[in-house]
Amino acid sequence: MTIRQLPDILINQIAAGEVVERPASVVKELVENALDAGATRVDIDLEEGGVRLIRIRDDGGGIAPEELPLAVSRHATSKIASLDDLEAVATLGFRGEALPSIASVSRFTLSSRRPGDAHGSALQIEGGKLGEVTPRAHAPGTTVEVRELFYNVPARRKFLRAERTELGHIEEWLRSLALARPDVELRVSHNGKPSRRYKPGDLYSDARLGETLGDDFAAQALRVDHSGAGLRLHGWIAQPHYSRASTDQQYLYVNGRSVRDRSVAHAVKMAYGDVLFHGRQPAYVLFLELDPTRVDVNVHPAKHEVRFRDSRLIHDFVYRTLKDALAETRAGMTAVGIEAGAGIAAPMEMQAGQSGAAATGGYALAGGAGGGGGMGGGQWRPQQSPLGLRVADAPSAYAALYAQPRADDDAAPASMPVPGQSGLPATSADSGVPPLGYAIAQLHGIYILAENAEGLIVVDMHAAHERIGYERLKTAHDGIGLHAQPLLVPITLAVGERDADTAEREADTLVALGFEITRSGPGSLHVRSIPALLANAEPEGLLRDVLTDLREHGQSRRIASARDELLSTMACHGAVRANRRLTVPEMNALLRDMEITERSGQCNHGRPTWARFSLAEIDRWFLRGR
Repeated sequence: MTIRQLPDILINQIAAGEVVERPASVVKELVENALDAGATRVDIDLEEGGVRLIRIRDDGGGIAPEELPLAVSRHATSKIASLDDLEAVATLGFRGEALPSIASVSRFTLSSRRPGDAHGSALQIEGGKLGEVTPRAHAPGTTVEVRELFYNVPARRKFLRAERTELGHIEEWLRSLALARPDVELRVSHNGKPSRRYKPGDLYSDARLGETLGDDFAAQALRVDHSGAGLRLHGWIAQPHYSRASTDQQYLYVNGRSVRDRSVAHAVKMAYGDVLFHGRQPAYVLFLELDPTRVDVNVHPAKHEVRFRDSRLIHDFVYRTLKDALAETRAGMTAVGIEAGAGIAAPMEMQAGQSGAAATGGYALAGGAGGGGGMGGGQWRPQQSPLGLRVADAPSAYAALYAQPRADDDAAPASMPVPGQSGLPATSADSGVPPLGYAIAQLHGIYILAENAEGLIVVDMHAAHERIGYERLKTAHDGIGLHAQPLLVPITLAVGERDADTAEREADTLVALGFEITRSGPGSLHVRSIPALLANAEPEGLLRDVLTDLREHGQSRRIASARDELLSTMACHGAVRANRRLTVPEMNALLRDMEITERSGQCNHGRPTWARFSLAEIDRWFLRGR
């Protein structure tokens, strides 16, 4: 076969196969160019899902008339000029391939005017063939018009979907952009009718979050903002009980660029692993910011993926940040919209081996006269109940949780929730009522009914007690660490050469996890010890999974997950069962323990442990006005 140089039009059409997948790809490339040009408003006009027409108008810096032909030539860009620029690129586009690729498979018109020019200019291209630059009336900015997409490549056009489907892909990408750039106004019309408008606003505007992902997400979102090691992670994560059947509400941005990254997705899933219902997906909008030289954005034709220089550091940073944020979602904190990011740097940690309830002792009543069954009373001394909760001699004693310490106490315990601090609602503290209030009754031996300052709290007592017990077991076991159990007869495990290399390279990590392993051949390992707590588990399968995680993500939580699953089962069996009648002091003790226990808003299986009904909501049940 004879080697020949391909014509420019065919080269552009081949490139279009990588860059232009469907109308949404065209909208993405053109809107990103508008943003790089400094646009503050972008109008997107569509016909037939973008197949017949895509028109993008912006108010950016514009293009000089003599540069219009250059703009639609291959690898022509104003965004980079050297390898140093490429390694630190901060713009959304940089390759200079989008316009010529799009123009080669459509009837294309580029019109532009710079703010200081007397008039605009236009350039028409049909099927990659350039016309002449002509004067045209145009407001400052640029308009790109793409008609009859793939008209000259019928094989590509027949693979496009229905109008509604193609429009849906465009709307989804615009939704993603609206989350990342709330400072830009976006106006969308379809078939001559306005369909959507994103008004400009602040990055943390609840309005922008609500109009893109819905009011339900906005109501359940926790704000995260944490920096360290030259990294910053900020945005929103949904509370665990707001989970999804798919990954449709997972948005990740790296330096403002919407990307998909397996390592970060794995870190997020790990952070939710202890609180998410099996088979469900977390919802989040996260912005990761780092030095542009530490991330390579030039690894995917459509720029959907990036490569991190320190992927293990990124993974660990995201995991620990979100894990700490979710740990702060104690009962009574998330219901009032507490911003999780405020307490990430210094979360309230319980001392190893100390039960959360122990921190509630040693407080006296705020005041009040008389004893007996009234709301007054004197000092109280907690005692242990059969449930492992700290209970007082009378229900009124629980007002002491928000009172001053007794004179014989040195100071309040470190893990004691203080009104106005640690995220507890200030309104509850001012009224002297804890976030989860005081118990008033038990319903069908299953639910605890409590009254707080805002209304009614309903608690699933088994789920709540299960979480409390589980967190105590984890705290106690973390203080002991993972012990290795030597095997009487070492196990010979046949693995792939990559896994054997990983085992040899990560030998110290495996020892810390309880595995003592030596390499006995190119594809074989000798296992001499396994984690003692998991002695009854299947060590071969567990070790293979651990090696896979270490190879792909640089770390593994398989051992911790298996341990947590065992501790979760133990906590479940030890939790109070349905139809167990609790006294009022026991119910109040459970509420207080929930308020100081991490992740107490969900049970070990991801189900919510409590719900709140405000007085206004209850009034609506009975058509009652106030």
